[in-house]
Amino acid sequence: MGRVFVAGSINMDVVATADRHPKVGETVAGKQVLYFPGGKGANQAVAASRLGARTTLIGRLGKDSFGGELRTFLDAQGIALDFVRETAEAHTGTAIITVAAADNTIVVIPGSNALVGVDDVATVPLAKGDVAVSQFEIPLPTIAAFFQRARAAGATTLLNPAPAMNVSRDLLGLVDVLVLNETELGLLAGIELSDSDPYDRITDAARRIQAETDQIICVTLGKRGVLALIAGRPHHISGRAVTAVDTTGAGDCFVGAVAALLADGQPIQSALGYANVAASISVQRMGAAPSMPTIAEVSAVLRAERGGSP
Repeated sequence: MGRVFVAGSINMDVVATADRHPKVGETVAGKQVLYFPGGKGANQAVAASRLGARTTLIGRLGKDSFGGELRTFLDAQGIALDFVRETAEAHTGTAIITVAAADNTIVVIPGSNALVGVDDVATVPLAKGDVAVSQFEIPLPTIAAFFQRARAAGATTLLNPAPAMNVSRDLLGLVDVLVLNETELGLLAGIELSDSDPYDRITDAARRIQAETDQIICVTLGKRGVLALIAGRPHHISGRAVTAVDTTGAGDCFVGAVAALLADGQPIQSALGYANVAASISVQRMGAAPSMPTIAEVSAVLRAERGGSP
């Protein structure tokens, strides 16, 4: 069984809940303020670890109270933290999140995440069968160096290009599995997309950004499920009808679950179906990293869908 290595951000999420989001220039009364471990890197690592993968996180924390709380939380999830460094040069990454009617708005202040450099990934012990995961909340040169090491070691590379930004074809060429939503796909493809667009239009956009013919592109479409381009052919996995409480971290849950299943040697189609179930569980509770389901929870849902058979 392979391992999952996640190079990425670690944040404290400061969450304000309200009945609705304010308009520009407007103040609305909130309900409560909550503090949750988050950051796309940490979220994905927690998801992978809770789903049974041996998981290592690579990143940076500030020498502050948030940094100490996050290290304690991540250690309790069974994640190896040997490559998480503390720095006095910046505060721990922080995200300011407003949640209303199960939808969220997010402002991220990178802090120490912006200092994750090429040296941080230079000695990561990647090997064949491992999965190297990253996202766009750490510097792009660091991601490129991480994936170059992964490719040299025979590991699978998985990129979640979020938050959305333009990226070079060279970096995309280092990616085996690309997981993104329709907004991120539209930016990379140079067209405007919505999650209600026809599947053919989304597939065409995925083909437009495909760096290699064997590159797998998975587009998450919220309630509509997932559309994946595998070996040049589209595959659709239907969404699951659940009552969403907080969608923060759902995409990260999906990424971490895909990585865990690929590290276990499962085919991509199985990994996507499993990740779809895991993400649907995560949106039914508050928080990002704390909302990630365990392997027992996902297994229970899968058993119920099979009519209780083992």
